[in-house]
Amino acid sequence: MMFVLGVLILVFGILFSIAWHELGHLSTAKLFGVKVTQYMVGFGRTLWSKKVGETEYGIKALPFGGYIRMIGMLPPLGGGKLGRSRSTGMFSSMVDDARSASAEEVRPEDGDRQFYQRKPWKRIIVMFAGPFMNLILAAVLFSIALMGFGKLTQTTTVASVSKCVVPATQQTQDCPAGAPAAPAGAAGFQAGDKILGFNGKPAESWDSVRLDIRAAAGKEVDVVVERGGQQVTLKPKLIATEMPDLDDPKKNVTVGFLGLSPTAEVRTMGVVGVVHEIGGLLGKAATAIVQLPQRVPALVSAVFGGERDRNSPVGIVGVARIGGEIAAADIPASLRISAMINILAALNLSLFLFNMLPMLPLDGGHIAGALYESVRRGVAKLRRRPDPGPFDVAKLMPLAYAVSLVIIAYGALVLVADIINPVRLG
Repeated sequence: MMFVLGVLILVFGILFSIAWHELGHLSTAKLFGVKVTQYMVGFGRTLWSKKVGETEYGIKALPFGGYIRMIGMLPPLGGGKLGRSRSTGMFSSMVDDARSASAEEVRPEDGDRQFYQRKPWKRIIVMFAGPFMNLILAAVLFSIALMGFGKLTQTTTVASVSKCVVPATQQTQDCPAGAPAAPAGAAGFQAGDKILGFNGKPAESWDSVRLDIRAAAGKEVDVVVERGGQQVTLKPKLIATEMPDLDDPKKNVTVGFLGLSPTAEVRTMGVVGVVHEIGGLLGKAATAIVQLPQRVPALVSAVFGGERDRNSPVGIVGVARIGGEIAAADIPASLRISAMINILAALNLSLFLFNMLPMLPLDGGHIAGALYESVRRGVAKLRRRPDPGPFDVAKLMPLAYAVSLVIIAYGALVLVADIINPVRLG
């Protein structure tokens, strides 16, 4: 029951995120006088719709996105009249067909309410409003999760001390015969020690201590700890070991090993901490989006029985499944709620970044076209030349179709992988 509840929460959360995104486009388009004929959540067959004024609002069967339909998205052929280009090539025909389809939506009384007629800055606002709504929602959700529920954070207080050095793949905690003593145990570390300084540097966080440990392979260091209200200085000599690189986990590097594990506690954050956290997540999400193409081979392998990377891209099916696992997990309810909120926040952050890519049919592609038009008109004005008119986005429609096919194919691959070999939290 809890698994199903978690799935439903994530599915409806995704649908709300889509509707919220399209609301940004809808509200700004209407603000600038552009006629909007449809506001739809989903694609495919319409499940429900209702016309209010001049706009039809509805829900469609496939919850993989949404759209609003604005009239006059593509400008007519030069001279302001609908026509066909002189070229008869395949791409030219595609452009002409797209232009004709756009013009068919324009009635005589709506001639001055077309999208392309608006000034570039207004078109930029309309197209940016959708992703910006996702960014706002992400910030609100992260704030609720981090300020209200907190984040599970590793502290500088020692939870346990390793007795000896064993391979990372060994499942038992028992020390085999001949295993060397761990530096922490040999130096006298105890559970409950709070690390205050490492080799003359204050221990600001466990992450900073961990980096210092990794950088001190083979060295003797001074570690100041607080124990029973007193400060004690310990002098462990770190050993060198092979561990995965923090930037590239597939590559092993030689690092220092001390033999400590930290305690973890849930800590709430202030506004500054939330802003810092969101900034870091923006960078990670941007990196993940850039790396999407190189993850294709691993996804194909996962479809045919290979190991599914836990950092693999997931679609709505995968996200919903993860939501179910979290809801059914044997952890405090507050952590489950916080995790669900964080997932929806991360999803909206990804939607913001992905839609800002400067490629049609994404919002970023329309923004790039409007920016180019603005620069072109500005240059013409400086040179005292005639206004070149609106940038002809229709000429890029073949590229937009190609990008759409790539996105659909990638989404289909992720969907199959999510069904056949899903990411599991464990």
